[in-house]
Amino acid sequence: MGAVVTAVSSNGTYAFTKPNRDSITLLAGLGVAGDVHAGVTVKHRSRVAQDPTQPNLRQVHLIHEELFDEVARAGFAVSPGDLGENITTSGIDLLALPAGTLLHLGAEAVVEVTGLRNPCRQIDAFQPGLLKQVLRREEDGTLVRKAGIMSVVVCGGEVRPGDTIRAELPEGPHRPLERV
Repeated sequence: MGAVVTAVSSNGTYAFTKPNRDSITLLAGLGVAGDVHAGVTVKHRSRVAQDPTQPNLRQVHLIHEELFDEVARAGFAVSPGDLGENITTSGIDLLALPAGTLLHLGAEAVVEVTGLRNPCRQIDAFQPGLLKQVLRREEDGTLVRKAGIMSVVVCGGEVRPGDTIRAELPEGPHRPLERV
């Protein structure tokens, strides 16, 4: 089986988790229709406090369902939408994609990968100890962020569970994802 959307989630108010939906509509240049993080400029509260004119590189948050299985082995129960993602995926290594990758979601929607989600303390408020499962340091000191990727909407459209995902890699050298 190829890459697929397993769940879609959105929330019109600031909350850590997002309820699952039957579908979400992506709006080009804005994000998820009706989601609190949609917009041309940053919507994440800490980033608004720093500079509200920054471009919103975090319009759509995607997370791989395989992470839920991984954290379950460590005793944590996480379901789609629990970590605030808009799109839950299966069968695609999101964290290995280069910056600039285009993800074709279903029939019309396309998002461009901008970087990694930077896991924050709210994850531990959700489930104590979970942050250490999605953010760890390698022996060489490298920080590994596993809480999904962020993207911007290039082409709008409706996205539903069961939609296929096709990755279109950018030309040029591989640019590893950094936090955004």
